[in-house]
Amino acid sequence: MSRAEEFQELRPLLFSIGYRILGDASEAEDAVQETWLRYEASPTRPASAKAFLSATVTRISIDVLRSARSRREQSAGPWLPEPPLTDPYEDPERSAELADSVSMAALLLLERLSPLERAVFVLREVFAFGFPEIASAVGRSEAACRQLAVRARRHMDEGRPRFEADREARERLAERFFGAFREGDVDGLRELLAADVHLIGDGGAEGPQWKPFFGAANVARVLAAIAPPFLRIGGVVEPYELDGRPGAIFHDHDGKIVNTLSLDILDGRIQTIRAVTDPDRLARLGPVADARAVIRAAGRSRADPGSAR
Repeated sequence: MSRAEEFQELRPLLFSIGYRILGDASEAEDAVQETWLRYEASPTRPASAKAFLSATVTRISIDVLRSARSRREQSAGPWLPEPPLTDPYEDPERSAELADSVSMAALLLLERLSPLERAVFVLREVFAFGFPEIASAVGRSEAACRQLAVRARRHMDEGRPRFEADREARERLAERFFGAFREGDVDGLRELLAADVHLIGDGGAEGPQWKPFFGAANVARVLAAIAPPFLRIGGVVEPYELDGRPGAIFHDHDGKIVNTLSLDILDGRIQTIRAVTDPDRLARLGPVADARAVIRAAGRSRADPGSAR
Protein backbone atom coordinates (compact mmCIF):
# COMPACT_ATOMS: atom_id res chain seq x y z
CA MET A 1 0.00 0.00 0.00
CA SER A 2 1.35 3.45 -0.93
CA ARG A 3 1.74 6.27 1.57
CA ALA A 4 -1.16 8.13 -0.04
CA GLU A 5 -3.41 5.08 0.30
CA GLU A 6 -2.38 4.56 3.94
CA PHE A 7 -3.07 8.20 4.67
CA GLN A 8 -6.49 8.21 3.01
CA GLU A 9 -7.48 5.10 4.95
CA LEU A 10 -6.54 6.76 8.24
CA ARG A 11 -7.79 10.24 7.37
CA PRO A 12 -11.19 9.88 9.19
CA LEU A 13 -9.38 8.93 12.41
CA LEU A 14 -6.92 11.81 12.05
CA PHE A 15 -9.71 14.33 11.49
CA SER A 16 -11.64 12.97 14.48
CA ILE A 17 -8.62 13.32 16.74
CA GLY A 18 -7.90 16.85 15.51
CA TYR A 19 -11.53 17.95 15.77
CA ARG A 20 -11.87 16.85 19.38
CA ILE A 21 -8.63 18.52 20.41
CA LEU A 22 -9.40 21.75 18.55
CA GLY A 23 -13.20 22.01 18.56
CA ASP A 24 -13.02 23.54 15.09
CA ALA A 25 -13.47 21.57 11.87
CA SER A 26 -11.53 24.00 9.65
CA GLU A 27 -8.55 23.94 12.00
CA ALA A 28 -8.79 20.16 12.19
CA GLU A 29 -8.76 19.89 8.38
CA ASP A 30 -5.68 22.11 8.26
CA ALA A 31 -3.97 19.94 10.90
CA VAL A 32 -4.75 16.81 8.87
CA GLN A 33 -3.33 18.40 5.71
CA GLU A 34 -0.15 19.42 7.52
CA THR A 35 0.10 15.85 8.84
CA TRP A 36 0.04 14.54 5.27
CA LEU A 37 2.79 16.96 4.21
CA ARG A 38 5.01 15.78 7.05
CA TYR A 39 4.28 12.14 6.28
CA GLU A 40 5.01 12.61 2.60
CA ALA A 41 8.28 14.41 3.41
CA SER A 42 9.47 11.84 5.98
CA PRO A 43 12.68 10.22 4.66
CA THR A 44 11.87 6.87 6.24
CA ARG A 45 8.73 4.74 6.23
CA PRO A 46 7.48 4.40 9.83
CA ALA A 47 6.82 0.91 11.18
CA SER A 48 3.22 1.93 11.99
CA ALA A 49 1.52 4.53 9.81
CA LYS A 50 -1.32 4.81 12.32
CA ALA A 51 1.03 5.55 15.22
CA PHE A 52 3.09 8.04 13.22
CA LEU A 53 0.12 9.90 11.76
CA SER A 54 -1.88 9.95 15.02
CA ALA A 55 1.12 11.32 16.90
CA THR A 56 1.76 13.93 14.21
CA VAL A 57 -1.82 15.23 14.05
CA THR A 58 -1.89 15.33 17.87
CA ARG A 59 1.29 17.43 18.10
CA ILE A 60 0.11 19.79 15.38
CA SER A 61 -3.30 20.15 17.05
CA ILE A 62 -1.70 20.94 20.42
CA ASP A 63 0.35 23.72 18.82
CA VAL A 64 -2.68 25.09 16.96
CA LEU A 65 -4.80 24.97 20.13
CA ARG A 66 -2.26 27.00 22.08
CA SER A 67 -2.38 29.70 19.41
CA ALA A 68 -6.17 29.45 18.95
CA ARG A 69 -6.83 30.03 22.64
CA SER A 70 -5.20 33.46 22.52
CA ARG A 71 -7.36 34.35 19.51
CA ARG A 72 -10.52 33.10 21.22
CA GLU A 73 -9.76 35.12 24.33
CA GLN A 74 -9.54 38.25 22.16
CA SER A 75 -12.78 37.55 20.27
CA ALA A 76 -15.66 40.00 20.52
CA GLY A 77 -18.07 37.59 22.21
CA PRO A 78 -18.36 34.11 23.71
CA TRP A 79 -16.65 31.33 21.77
CA LEU A 80 -18.62 28.16 21.04
CA PRO A 81 -17.36 25.07 19.24
CA GLU A 82 -18.34 24.61 15.63
CA PRO A 83 -21.70 22.87 15.25
CA PRO A 84 -20.67 19.20 15.22
CA LEU A 85 -20.93 17.31 11.97
CA THR A 86 -21.40 13.63 11.28
CA ASP A 87 -18.24 12.02 12.58
CA PRO A 88 -16.28 10.50 9.64
CA TYR A 89 -14.62 7.95 11.93
CA GLU A 90 -16.53 4.85 13.00
CA ASP A 91 -15.59 2.26 15.60
CA PRO A 92 -18.47 0.10 16.88
CA GLU A 93 -16.58 -0.69 20.07
CA ARG A 94 -16.14 3.04 20.86
CA SER A 95 -19.43 4.36 19.46
CA ALA A 96 -20.71 5.73 22.80
CA GLU A 97 -17.45 7.50 23.60
CA LEU A 98 -17.18 8.89 20.07
CA ALA A 99 -20.75 10.25 20.10
CA ASP A 100 -20.46 11.83 23.55
CA SER A 101 -17.09 13.43 22.90
CA VAL A 102 -18.26 15.31 19.81
CA SER A 103 -21.20 16.98 21.57
CA MET A 104 -20.99 20.71 22.11
CA ALA A 105 -21.29 20.18 25.86
CA ALA A 106 -18.26 17.87 25.85
CA LEU A 107 -16.25 20.19 23.62
CA LEU A 108 -16.98 23.09 25.95
CA LEU A 109 -15.83 20.99 28.89
CA LEU A 110 -12.63 20.11 27.03
CA GLU A 111 -11.97 23.85 26.75
CA ARG A 112 -11.37 23.83 30.51
CA LEU A 113 -8.36 21.52 30.09
CA SER A 114 -4.82 22.51 29.20
CA PRO A 115 -3.79 21.56 25.64
CA LEU A 116 -1.76 18.60 26.95
CA GLU A 117 -4.58 17.40 29.22
CA ARG A 118 -7.02 17.72 26.35
CA ALA A 119 -4.83 15.70 23.96
CA VAL A 120 -4.21 12.96 26.53
CA PHE A 121 -7.90 12.76 27.44
CA VAL A 122 -8.96 12.51 23.79
CA LEU A 123 -6.43 9.84 22.91
CA ARG A 124 -7.07 7.78 26.05
CA GLU A 125 -10.77 8.17 26.85
CA VAL A 126 -12.17 8.58 23.35
CA PHE A 127 -9.86 6.49 21.17
CA ALA A 128 -8.45 4.07 23.80
CA PHE A 129 -4.81 4.60 22.85
CA GLY A 130 -2.27 2.93 25.12
CA PHE A 131 -0.07 5.09 27.31
CA PRO A 132 3.12 4.23 25.36
CA GLU A 133 1.45 5.61 22.20
CA ILE A 134 0.14 8.67 24.06
CA ALA A 135 3.55 9.37 25.58
CA SER A 136 5.12 9.28 22.12
CA ALA A 137 2.42 11.54 20.68
CA VAL A 138 2.63 14.31 23.30
CA GLY A 139 6.32 14.05 24.13
CA ARG A 140 5.93 13.20 27.82
CA SER A 141 6.74 10.14 29.91
CA GLU A 142 4.14 7.44 30.44
CA ALA A 143 3.96 8.34 34.13
CA ALA A 144 3.34 11.99 33.28
CA CYS A 145 0.64 11.00 30.79
CA ARG A 146 -1.11 8.88 33.40
CA GLN A 147 -1.16 11.88 35.75
CA LEU A 148 -2.46 14.12 32.96
CA ALA A 149 -5.20 11.58 32.21
CA VAL A 150 -6.31 11.40 35.86
CA ARG A 151 -6.34 15.19 36.16
CA ALA A 152 -8.24 15.63 32.90
CA ARG A 153 -10.83 13.00 33.83
CA ARG A 154 -11.38 14.66 37.21
CA HIS A 155 -11.88 18.09 35.61
CA MET A 156 -14.31 16.62 33.07
CA ASP A 157 -16.31 14.74 35.72
CA GLU A 158 -16.50 17.82 37.98
CA GLY A 159 -17.81 20.04 35.20
CA ARG A 160 -19.93 17.57 33.27
CA PRO A 161 -23.56 18.70 33.26
CA ARG A 162 -26.36 16.16 33.45
CA PHE A 163 -28.88 16.03 30.64
CA GLU A 164 -32.31 14.53 30.18
CA ALA A 165 -31.68 10.88 29.33
CA ASP A 166 -35.13 10.19 27.87
CA ARG A 167 -34.80 11.00 24.16
CA GLU A 168 -38.56 11.06 23.58
CA ALA A 169 -39.06 13.45 26.50
CA ARG A 170 -36.40 15.77 25.09
CA GLU A 171 -37.98 15.71 21.66
CA ARG A 172 -41.47 16.44 23.04
CA LEU A 173 -40.20 19.40 25.04
CA ALA A 174 -38.22 20.70 22.07
CA GLU A 175 -41.32 20.45 19.86
CA ARG A 176 -43.28 22.50 22.40
CA PHE A 177 -40.43 24.99 22.67
CA PHE A 178 -40.15 25.62 18.93
CA GLY A 179 -43.94 25.81 18.64
CA ALA A 180 -44.06 28.55 21.26
CA PHE A 181 -40.98 30.16 19.70
CA ARG A 182 -42.59 30.42 16.25
CA GLU A 183 -45.73 31.91 17.81
CA GLY A 184 -43.77 34.44 19.87
CA ASP A 185 -45.55 33.05 22.93
CA VAL A 186 -43.73 34.53 25.94
CA ASP A 187 -45.73 32.61 28.54
CA GLY A 188 -45.44 29.34 26.63
CA LEU A 189 -41.68 29.76 26.37
CA ARG A 190 -41.22 30.80 29.97
CA GLU A 191 -42.90 27.67 31.35
CA LEU A 192 -40.41 25.48 29.44
CA LEU A 193 -37.31 27.31 30.68
CA ALA A 194 -35.35 26.69 33.86
CA ALA A 195 -35.38 29.64 36.24
CA ASP A 196 -31.64 30.22 35.66
CA VAL A 197 -31.63 29.44 31.92
CA HIS A 198 -28.77 30.90 29.85
CA LEU A 199 -29.02 32.10 26.24
CA ILE A 200 -25.54 32.47 24.75
CA GLY A 201 -24.25 32.93 21.23
CA ASP A 202 -21.08 32.97 19.16
CA GLY A 203 -20.83 35.25 16.17
CA GLY A 204 -17.10 34.73 15.71
CA ALA A 205 -15.07 37.49 14.10
CA GLU A 206 -17.48 38.05 11.20
CA GLY A 207 -20.98 37.23 12.44
CA PRO A 208 -23.47 39.28 14.47
CA GLN A 209 -22.51 39.46 18.12
CA TRP A 210 -24.75 38.15 20.91
CA LYS A 211 -24.72 39.30 24.45
CA PRO A 212 -25.65 36.60 26.99
CA PHE A 213 -29.15 36.63 28.50
CA PHE A 214 -30.06 35.01 31.80
CA GLY A 215 -33.28 34.06 33.58
CA ALA A 216 -36.53 32.58 32.29
CA ALA A 217 -38.48 35.83 31.98
CA ASN A 218 -35.67 37.69 30.21
CA VAL A 219 -34.80 34.85 27.82
CA ALA A 220 -38.48 34.20 27.00
CA ARG A 221 -38.97 37.87 26.02
CA VAL A 222 -35.87 37.84 23.82
CA LEU A 223 -36.85 34.62 22.06
CA ALA A 224 -40.46 35.69 21.56
CA ALA A 225 -39.25 38.84 19.80
CA ILE A 226 -37.06 36.94 17.31
CA ALA A 227 -39.23 34.41 15.51
CA PRO A 228 -42.35 36.21 14.23
CA PRO A 229 -40.52 38.90 12.21
CA PHE A 230 -38.03 36.30 10.97
CA LEU A 231 -40.85 34.07 9.72
CA ARG A 232 -42.65 37.03 8.12
CA ILE A 233 -39.66 37.69 5.84
CA GLY A 234 -39.66 34.07 4.66
CA GLY A 235 -37.35 32.58 7.26
CA VAL A 236 -37.61 28.90 8.13
CA VAL A 237 -36.85 27.21 11.46
CA GLU A 238 -35.90 23.60 10.68
CA PRO A 239 -35.79 21.21 13.65
CA TYR A 240 -32.42 19.50 13.61
CA GLU A 241 -30.42 17.42 16.07
CA LEU A 242 -27.16 19.21 16.88
CA ASP A 243 -24.38 17.60 18.95
CA GLY A 244 -26.85 14.95 20.10
CA ARG A 245 -29.24 17.58 21.51
CA PRO A 246 -32.51 18.94 20.12
CA GLY A 247 -32.02 22.07 18.07
CA ALA A 248 -32.79 23.86 14.83
CA ILE A 249 -31.17 25.40 11.79
CA PHE A 250 -32.50 28.81 10.71
CA HIS A 251 -32.70 29.40 6.93
CA ASP A 252 -33.44 32.64 5.09
CA HIS A 253 -36.00 32.80 2.25
CA ASP A 254 -33.35 31.50 -0.19
CA GLY A 255 -32.59 28.48 1.97
CA LYS A 256 -29.22 29.76 3.17
CA ILE A 257 -28.20 29.21 6.79
CA VAL A 258 -28.56 32.13 9.20
CA ASN A 259 -27.72 30.42 12.51
CA THR A 260 -28.17 27.29 14.59
CA LEU A 261 -29.83 26.89 17.99
CA SER A 262 -29.32 23.94 20.36
CA LEU A 263 -31.01 23.10 23.67
CA ASP A 264 -29.64 21.52 26.85
CA ILE A 265 -32.54 19.89 28.73
CA LEU A 266 -32.67 18.56 32.29
CA ASP A 267 -35.57 17.75 34.65
CA GLY A 268 -38.14 18.75 32.05
CA ARG A 269 -36.74 22.26 31.60
CA ILE A 270 -34.37 23.93 29.14
CA GLN A 271 -31.18 24.85 30.97
CA THR A 272 -29.05 26.40 28.22
CA ILE A 273 -29.74 27.66 24.69
CA ARG A 274 -26.72 28.05 22.41
CA ALA A 275 -26.83 30.01 19.17
CA VAL A 276 -24.07 29.98 16.56
CA THR A 277 -24.00 32.74 13.93
CA ASP A 278 -20.29 32.55 13.06
CA PRO A 279 -20.32 32.17 9.23
CA ASP A 280 -17.01 30.27 9.22
CA ARG A 281 -18.51 27.53 11.40
CA LEU A 282 -21.91 27.53 9.70
CA ALA A 283 -20.30 27.13 6.27
CA ARG A 284 -19.69 23.44 6.93
CA LEU A 285 -23.46 22.92 7.16
CA GLY A 286 -24.24 24.57 3.82
CA PRO A 287 -24.41 27.96 2.05
CA VAL A 288 -24.48 30.80 4.59
CA ALA A 289 -26.79 33.82 4.51
CA ASP A 290 -25.84 37.41 5.22
CA ALA A 291 -27.08 37.34 8.82
CA ARG A 292 -26.84 41.09 9.26
CA ALA A 293 -29.07 41.65 6.21
CA VAL A 294 -31.56 39.12 7.60
CA ILE A 295 -31.57 40.90 10.96
CA ARG A 296 -32.17 44.26 9.26
CA ALA A 297 -35.04 42.83 7.19
CA ALA A 298 -36.57 41.25 10.28
CA GLY A 299 -36.24 44.57 12.10
CA ARG A 300 -38.13 46.33 9.35
CA SER A 301 -40.81 43.64 9.51
CA ARG A 302 -41.08 44.13 13.28
CA ALA A 303 -41.59 47.86 12.82
CA ASP A 304 -44.04 47.32 9.94
CA PRO A 305 -45.63 43.84 10.07
CA GLY A 306 -47.14 44.39 6.64
CA SER A 307 -43.81 45.02 4.94
CA ALA A 308 -42.38 42.54 2.44
CA ARG A 309 -38.88 41.02 2.45
